[in-house]
Amino acid sequence: MLKTRLSSILLFLLALTIALPAQTAKRPIKLDDIPRLREIRDPQLSPDGLTIAFVVSQVDAKEDKSVAHIWMVGYDGKNERQITSGQENESAPRFSPDGKYLSFTSSRKGPAKGSQVWLLDRSGGEAVQLTDVKGRLQSYEWSPDSKRLALVIGDPDPEAEANAAAAESGGKPKPPKPIVLDRYKFKQDGAGYLVSGRHSYIYLFDIETKKLERLTTGKWDEASPSWSPDGSRIAFYSNHKADPDRDPDGELYVAEAKAGATEKLLTTEVNRVGRGRFEWSPDGKWIAFLENDEKKWGAYNMSHLAIVPADGSAAPKRLPTVEALDRGVSSPSFTADGKAIRFTVTDNRSVYPAQVTLTSGKVDRLLNPPIVVSSWSTESNRSIVLSGSTSKYTEVYAFENGGLRQVTHQNDALFAELELGQTEEVGFKSKDGTDVYGLLTYPVGYVKGTKVPMLLRIHGGPNAQDQHTFAFERQLFAANGYAVLAVNYRGSSGRGQKFSRAIFADWGHYEVEDLHAGVDHVVKMGVADPDRLGVGGWSYGGILTDYLIASDNRFKAATSGAGTAFTVSYYGTDHYITQYDNEIGPPWNPKSWETYQKLSYPFLHADRIKTPTLFLCGEKDFNVPVAGSEQMYQALRSLGVDTQLVIYPNENHGIQRPSYVRDRYERYLAWYEKYLKKPSAPASASGASKVEK
Repeated sequence: MLKTRLSSILLFLLALTIALPAQTAKRPIKLDDIPRLREIRDPQLSPDGLTIAFVVSQVDAKEDKSVAHIWMVGYDGKNERQITSGQENESAPRFSPDGKYLSFTSSRKGPAKGSQVWLLDRSGGEAVQLTDVKGRLQSYEWSPDSKRLALVIGDPDPEAEANAAAAESGGKPKPPKPIVLDRYKFKQDGAGYLVSGRHSYIYLFDIETKKLERLTTGKWDEASPSWSPDGSRIAFYSNHKADPDRDPDGELYVAEAKAGATEKLLTTEVNRVGRGRFEWSPDGKWIAFLENDEKKWGAYNMSHLAIVPADGSAAPKRLPTVEALDRGVSSPSFTADGKAIRFTVTDNRSVYPAQVTLTSGKVDRLLNPPIVVSSWSTESNRSIVLSGSTSKYTEVYAFENGGLRQVTHQNDALFAELELGQTEEVGFKSKDGTDVYGLLTYPVGYVKGTKVPMLLRIHGGPNAQDQHTFAFERQLFAANGYAVLAVNYRGSSGRGQKFSRAIFADWGHYEVEDLHAGVDHVVKMGVADPDRLGVGGWSYGGILTDYLIASDNRFKAATSGAGTAFTVSYYGTDHYITQYDNEIGPPWNPKSWETYQKLSYPFLHADRIKTPTLFLCGEKDFNVPVAGSEQMYQALRSLGVDTQLVIYPNENHGIQRPSYVRDRYERYLAWYEKYLKKPSAPASASGASKVEK
């Protein structure tokens, strides 16, 4: 009997041992995981530092849309829970300074139309609608005494309101009126055509009486209101120039926090104030803000930290030691004692927090790279940030004891199932000796020493960077057997002013050299198969894809999203008119015309292109309109090069509809599979077949 029982136990343990690997086996990421990914944004600490409110956005595959709701969690990481629900999205959670309420914005059905501020009593009960504003609510901020809100509201569209009222009453909407335009910049992606006469103003809203009054009486757009610590004044952004379209950077104003106040200008045209939040010192004597570069360099802007006396008694000044970093900074805020300013620094694939002491100018890095943080929030000497890594989706972290402690766990269950491709930093020399850096993701299960198909995936901007954050696209390709190279080519942010400005009015030159150098490097590493190279990107990444396939035939497949190659044909058709006029010049200028021709070599010399290319774009993209993809598609189709054009209905520059997002990934995979998963004919001895520009 004992022997039988021991045998049974041994058999059970053996079975358990065999079953465990199957239960814990990890798998590559797949498209079906998209609805399971939870995007966290806008974390806010309660005034007592004990509770965190944040937004969680997730794809609803059945309804084919994204949904966003408000969640809460204790600073200690306990009691993580969803606190809003319903058919409509909620966003912008904010605690009242007295800690009694949590507010948020939503277009939930109620007596008012459009997005409104809602109020949730933290002692219990359902959320109630607080505001009933006409027009478009853009942002809001609590006054320090919790009695008022500063609201930014855009003027209503009379035609839209009339049609909404007719639809509600069962009437027939009127046909749309002709669109009459008279502005220098007359279109904007997402916003559509920009008509004159409609503005956005700051309003004061009394919580108890619900009275709504305009802060000032000016005729200019206003944005980014920020209350002084004592609640007596409001700092805000506005552009009072004769034609703000031609000179889009504004100024910093301060006004008494009362209706009909007269604003006081604190900056000059030299300062070129950015639209970021203005931060008051705890004693109300100083305001920290971000300055932009002059408009000539607008496409390669690097933000600078500046401070100004709140009473306007002296001119604004930049902090020399922060300037010496030669890196773009963001999100400044004073420490609780007012002796230092914290900010984030964009630096070579990382975004790290730093702090400058105002008396000595000493700059201290608060976290060491590789790291990417954002959305810093501080209350009661406690701080939180958003962070993640190349192998971990973004979560809320507490910043304490010089490090990060994970607070939320929205994506832990999914990532516990996944086997991801390893990502490592790479660095190499470009053609002219310039140091260039990037990230290389290996295929899932990569065996060292083997050559695999590789995709060069190019970021947009160009003023952006590939960094140490989780990239679904890179991991999806890695799950399907590809190595993926992401290069921060010249023009990218994070490497200083000279590096970013290197491509000024010279697109398709240094970036192309940097990208080819990156490919050469990974080929020399023995990772990339030189006969199975693919390339692709979106926006400026799509533009660079067109440049690459027109300068070298080494790529066997390409996907070009929302790109353009005939630059002069875009003058006046997209929303970059300020950049065209200030960086290249108008096309009727003979010297400018030469530049336009040089920049248009992928289209004007399309007969050099041999790479099968998939073109994709959004039907209503005003950033890089569909014509750019249409022109290149038509050129390759006319030349007999295998090509296809995919247009996503009603989409702007960024594809949003979840089913279209999935469709785009499926098409990427199918296109690359067709040309890269079987060895092709050998390339030239150098692994490339270059053509002259």
